[in-house]
Amino acid sequence: MNIQENISLKPYNTFGIDVNAQFFLEISSVQELQEALGLQNFPQKFIISGGSNMLLTKDIDALVLYINIKGIEIIHEDEDVVTLRIMAGEDWHQMVLWTLHHGYGGLENMSLIPGKTGTAPIQNIGAYGVELKDVFESCEAMEIESGSIKKFSREDCKFGYRDSFFKNEGRGKYVIVSVCFTLTKKNHNLNTSYGAIEAELERQKIDRPTIKDVSNAVITIRQSKLPDPAEIGNSGSFFKNPIVSSSEFDTFITSYPNAPYYKVSNESYKIPAGWLIEKCGFKGKRYGDAGVHKNQALVLVNYEKASGKEILDLANIIIARVKEVFGIQIIPEVNIIK
Repeated sequence: MNIQENISLKPYNTFGIDVNAQFFLEISSVQELQEALGLQNFPQKFIISGGSNMLLTKDIDALVLYINIKGIEIIHEDEDVVTLRIMAGEDWHQMVLWTLHHGYGGLENMSLIPGKTGTAPIQNIGAYGVELKDVFESCEAMEIESGSIKKFSREDCKFGYRDSFFKNEGRGKYVIVSVCFTLTKKNHNLNTSYGAIEAELERQKIDRPTIKDVSNAVITIRQSKLPDPAEIGNSGSFFKNPIVSSSEFDTFITSYPNAPYYKVSNESYKIPAGWLIEKCGFKGKRYGDAGVHKNQALVLVNYEKASGKEILDLANIIIARVKEVFGIQIIPEVNIIK
């Protein structure tokens, strides 16, 4: 095993936060992961994959295991659907493009989401009206303590809005090594009603879109709103869109009748956190090298050399101000390592 010492994690997190790992090991197979987790002379271990949903605020005094296990295989196929097994280290967006190239539908709305496939179930990632759980079949995860592999069904994962078993009871106990999706081969169920997809398709003069057309529309929209982590450090949406009760919503919409919202159920409504943050005056503001993106207030950015603590301090200022102005609590979507 090639265990390295005192390695900067800046290339391994999309915020570009420059903290060090005391020890670092790249994992390229399930067997390597099993062996690494069993290393008794490194009792503290820290798992990192795409680093796209993480804010590092300190050095990691542990053995950092970078999950880079690759592979895509078909495990079931019939005339209508295909079930794929994707290994955890596959880049999410490149994997989505692979499915589209082969004519498989279901992931097109989640194009251009940064990160690796193995971390997607933890967050139940989603975009433009589609969530991972909508196509999720199962995943395999290695128990950190024992090194044994366990299969998790959709029900086992307890998916919620940007939430899952792995963020709650299973937090810090498992490493996902593969994910299975069931995708359509024909009669694709296109979801174009959310956000600006329909408008973008209309702009491109597409009235009978394919799954690739929807993906291209999503990519165009995301590129117009969201910064490329390779150019400006960020983790995409930093905050969850708050879901409020019907009584809270009635109070809110009476005061702000023009505010955007999405009805979740008869008892709950989702209010865009980006709108709340923008109305508080934070959009485009810069505080040293930490800031709020000029095109999307939901995105916090590292312009150059911001520390994780500086990003976190800004997040806390925003949370407090939104609560003060609107009486609504917003919470981070990213995993904050303190």
